[in-house]
Amino acid sequence: MGRERSDFVVVANRLPVAPVDDPSAPDGVRWEASPGGLVTALTPVLLRNNGAWVGWAGSVSDAPDAPEVPEAIDTDEGLHLFPVELTSDDHERFYEGFSNATLWPLYHSLIVPPKYDGDWWESYREVNLRYAEAVSRRAGEGATVWVQDYQLQLVPGILRQLRPDLTIGFFLHIPFPPSEIYRQLPWREEIVRGLLGADVIGFHLDSFADNFLELCRRVSGEAGSHTGLPDELDVRGESSVRKASGTIIAPDGRAVRVGSFPISIDSGSVIERAAEKDRGAVREAVGNPGTLLLGVDRLDYTKGILVRLEAYESLLESGALDPEDTVFVQVATPSRERVDDYRVTRGHVERAVGRINGRFASLGRPVIHYIHRPVPFGQLLGMYSAADVMVVTSLRDGMNLVAKEYVACHPDGTGSLVLSEFTGAATELDGAHLCNPYDLESVKRAIMAAANSTSLAADPLDDAARADARDRMRRMHAQVRDHDVDLWARSFLEELTRAHEASEGGR
Repeated sequence: MGRERSDFVVVANRLPVAPVDDPSAPDGVRWEASPGGLVTALTPVLLRNNGAWVGWAGSVSDAPDAPEVPEAIDTDEGLHLFPVELTSDDHERFYEGFSNATLWPLYHSLIVPPKYDGDWWESYREVNLRYAEAVSRRAGEGATVWVQDYQLQLVPGILRQLRPDLTIGFFLHIPFPPSEIYRQLPWREEIVRGLLGADVIGFHLDSFADNFLELCRRVSGEAGSHTGLPDELDVRGESSVRKASGTIIAPDGRAVRVGSFPISIDSGSVIERAAEKDRGAVREAVGNPGTLLLGVDRLDYTKGILVRLEAYESLLESGALDPEDTVFVQVATPSRERVDDYRVTRGHVERAVGRINGRFASLGRPVIHYIHRPVPFGQLLGMYSAADVMVVTSLRDGMNLVAKEYVACHPDGTGSLVLSEFTGAATELDGAHLCNPYDLESVKRAIMAAANSTSLAADPLDDAARADARDRMRRMHAQVRDHDVDLWARSFLEELTRAHEASEGGR
């Protein structure tokens, strides 16, 4: 059952499966694959290299109703998965605490104040050690290990000590803030030291990568307490797209390469599946409005859901949008509901939904359809295809794949995208109507520009305006089609191979 050591290991906070009750399965539990672009991109690499995936199975081991997690899980696709166990205390302090109440707000530029708790930090260190030890047991001699995201930033450094034979990559899936923000973290040097255990460190954008390079210049020497770091780190070059052109000389003398690798979606699959969806059925289900607006997000304070609802309310109030012929569908998937800031966000959003429907809905015609539960991806594709306007107003976002999914569903140039300028996607999707989510008037202008360019209710457009609207969408569609998740994974792993070859050549 995949117990031999592997030449390629992915380590992430979660495994790409979830337990499903099934009386016919061994122990009454079946492990069902979780959808996601990361799994899609990495599955071929894992299969070619007898690869392994190390991560948490999703349930705390000391819960009374927790399913028994096997030592290894083999999927129908042939993936070998190796669970890391977390207790309820680990989940509270490592995951909800340090990962999501300390690092998440810090990395998203202090949208809410981070909480700095020494007990949480100790748990973060302990759990990172547990993941690193699990990887060390599963990785073959000279294997390649790819560590994913902010929950596991100490893993590269620990692995470098445990297994100096490994080639190690790290990718951050969220923003990396400017140095002056990051340096407030009490354990900044320890995290930098952990990341510098990698051979290649990847970010979504050049600006994020350059923020990290600047941090390495500033966190050592006079500006830092340099715990475990030299008085000055040797930092060379700058980031570039899909090339690890920045370099940091680590304390052990290794050259750590840094670059930006914009993540994307499994474009081909999304385009193919979206073509099968009945756009008309979705519109009929919400009353066949002239203008259908859509938001799809985790219910997270970084996503700017409240500002788009307030903009929508103001446009209805002024008559710019007709409540009799306009519908907003907002999908807000539950997220981290035990964290205080998330509960507060949910309360604000749901009160706004109730207030707006109370003011503008008529019998049988709500102006907002609000969905607070997970929605199958196939249903989301139908919503994407049907929507005239996709509204993405994130206050801060590493990339935002929802925007790319929407664009992929409109190969014919229909539709229009409202996009926050503070998303990573804004650097690639140049046909979007950009907005500043901190400026209500900016969001309103972008929504109206998008609605007027595409909706069925809009006044007839002149030919030039209509052609421009379709050109915007077709240009973005081509970008998303040609720069898919496979390109992201391939470009990072190619840089990791080059780094390994350079290291071998230097010995």
